[in-house]
Amino acid sequence: MASAGATTAFEATVTALAGRQGRTIALLVLDGVGGYRTAHRASELAMARTPNLDELAATSALGLHDPVRRGITPGSGAGHLGLFGYDPLRYRVGRGTFTAAGLGVELAEGDVVARANICTLSEDGTIADRRAGRMSTEEAIEVCDLVNEQSFGDVQVRLVVEMGHRALLLLRGAGLSPDIADTDPQRTDVPPLAPAPLSEAGVLAAETVGTVLARCRNVLAHRKSGNFLLLRGFDTRRELPPFPERYQVRAAALATYPMYRGITRLLGFETHHVRNLETAVQALPELVRDGVEFVYVHVETPDLAGEDGDFEAKKTAIEAVDALVPAIRASGVEVLAVTGDHATPAHLSAHSWHPVPVLVHGGTAPADGIAAFDEVSCRQGSLGRFPAYELMPQLLAAAGRLAKFDGQRHGS
Repeated sequence: MASAGATTAFEATVTALAGRQGRTIALLVLDGVGGYRTAHRASELAMARTPNLDELAATSALGLHDPVRRGITPGSGAGHLGLFGYDPLRYRVGRGTFTAAGLGVELAEGDVVARANICTLSEDGTIADRRAGRMSTEEAIEVCDLVNEQSFGDVQVRLVVEMGHRALLLLRGAGLSPDIADTDPQRTDVPPLAPAPLSEAGVLAAETVGTVLARCRNVLAHRKSGNFLLLRGFDTRRELPPFPERYQVRAAALATYPMYRGITRLLGFETHHVRNLETAVQALPELVRDGVEFVYVHVETPDLAGEDGDFEAKKTAIEAVDALVPAIRASGVEVLAVTGDHATPAHLSAHSWHPVPVLVHGGTAPADGIAAFDEVSCRQGSLGRFPAYELMPQLLAAAGRLAKFDGQRHGS
């Protein structure tokens, strides 16, 4: 199994200092919550009515994080790795690996996986809709079944539905490598990209993917919507340093979408499937009573609205989360962080490079006295602007879970 990265001196030091008994931590991630003020209006977060988050902000430490580094637009996997304290530039894992873990697909050594979007091509071969109108999971199963009926010689090819238009492409056979460029150009009105090898090792897999896509074009030609695949995040089986061992906490994850359960499963969390945020919040008190020390709660709806370019829907999604903040605070969690894994401004209909608001409440976190939770207010907070992988040490410190550093060596 390939390792996804190497431990730095900073990471080794945080791990060595972790282990003290302390307060319970919850990390509430509003996927794609970030945006930015334009010349015409404020961001979705600033425009949303969020009395509970604003009240919480007044007694919290505020700041902004860069999911990867300044100017870099992250995918959701990289954004989450940063939030969990794994520098995405060092721990490089493709979307396909996370999706496979979330779906419970066991990868053998040498398997190649990729995230697949079931998309719609126009008659001229250009991309009309990258998500096929956000087709239902049931319709996606029909599409995948048509492809899975095909034979591809010595390479086993399997499409597994994730949710809605999302699926996993699995290639299994000798001599395969994940060194393949994405075929998803991440925009419409252009043709899909060709599956190009990134090295000599990737030639066979790229040729196989080319054959798969050509076959897809044929067997799905009768469909006006959902008639092709866009692929990204090629990777293979990966190993990550376990989160519970790194930070000496019992960790649990509450998430609806498989990919996010996949990230936490690879990191060693106790992973729970919940139907929606309401059921996640209902599960929190029992997890805390049961001795869970770190709980991650994922909310997908702001990102979906942002990607659809729906400013009002993203506002509404944020307001729905705000309504549940009192229940989260009453759950027994002692340190609460609220943030996102990246920005998804509705007027861009895509992820962006902009810094993401973050709030840390409770324990020894300062109270900045800023009674608003949005990008402009968070810019004034005591946390400042920092790379996302520095969030976890701050949460552990606020929870009293890091020992004092006296300059002793902790490895590299």
